[in-house]
Amino acid sequence: MSDLSMAFASGLYDRMQALHSKEVKAAGIELNFVVVNHPRDLFDRQAKTTEFDSSELSASEYITGYAKGDRTWVAIPVFPSRLFRHGFIVVNTDKIKSPADLNNARIGVQLYTMTAAVYIRGLLQDEYGVDLSTIKWIEGSLNSSATYGHPTKMPSANISINKSGKSLDELLVAGEIDAVIGAEVPASLGRETHVQRLFPDFKEEEKKYYRKTGIFPIMHVVVIRRKIYEQERWVAKSLFHALEASKNIARDRMLFLSTLRYMLPWLPSELDEIEEVFGGDPWPYGIKRNRKTLETLVKHLADQGMIEEVIPLEELFVAVS
Repeated sequence: MSDLSMAFASGLYDRMQALHSKEVKAAGIELNFVVVNHPRDLFDRQAKTTEFDSSELSASEYITGYAKGDRTWVAIPVFPSRLFRHGFIVVNTDKIKSPADLNNARIGVQLYTMTAAVYIRGLLQDEYGVDLSTIKWIEGSLNSSATYGHPTKMPSANISINKSGKSLDELLVAGEIDAVIGAEVPASLGRETHVQRLFPDFKEEEKKYYRKTGIFPIMHVVVIRRKIYEQERWVAKSLFHALEASKNIARDRMLFLSTLRYMLPWLPSELDEIEEVFGGDPWPYGIKRNRKTLETLVKHLADQGMIEEVIPLEELFVAVS
């Protein structure tokens, strides 16, 4: 019997390289690994045409789609992208000195519904007491005057589309908005003295946050076309184990320090710090070791009006064991 042919799309992260090179193979699957380097491009392609049988996908877009009844995909608990987001809150320091100053502010965001923005808003609300209901959100591209993805329509939030002819970064520099949040930082950071991160020592803030909460934010999940899964349920387990094996190879190679795998001069000390903070693998797959992080994301989505009620993780992710 021939292997099942599937097209899989993702960024070529270190944790994906062994799968891409076919050093790791998903049992029973002939996987055509298509590299799409910018997540937004991939997410938009999947939203428009469901072009790939499986792919990485925005965690918030998957969950909100599911909540609205979209059953195109099933998800497996593989997390290609995770990132602390304290360093992605950039402010005009002429107006914003502390998190409390963000109350009643005008804040630019690439896409209100993007996972990065969901986590940042949740962080500001839960950890720093910012009242999100007082904020006016301006959606658009960070470093161009274009839109970013599909503009958000949410009556429950005060969102407007940037139609100024300027980028969000230009508006920030000019003081027409007070801050920007999102998946990237503005081009003016490091160029304009009054444009700074809200948390200059963001790494220390993120370590404190992790030690307090145990949350390492998950940005993306892996999805499989539901029609394939319903016909061949073994596919979820096979792909999960292949992706986990690929990640483990990447981690083992990163830990080999006779030569540095990455162009990071202080990688050995960084690895020591990661071990001290996380106590082992900082990037686990599966629900068990990520339950709090995932449940926090779902709670943020509900609190921010993007889903009507909290959805159990066992409903959002199919079994892989």
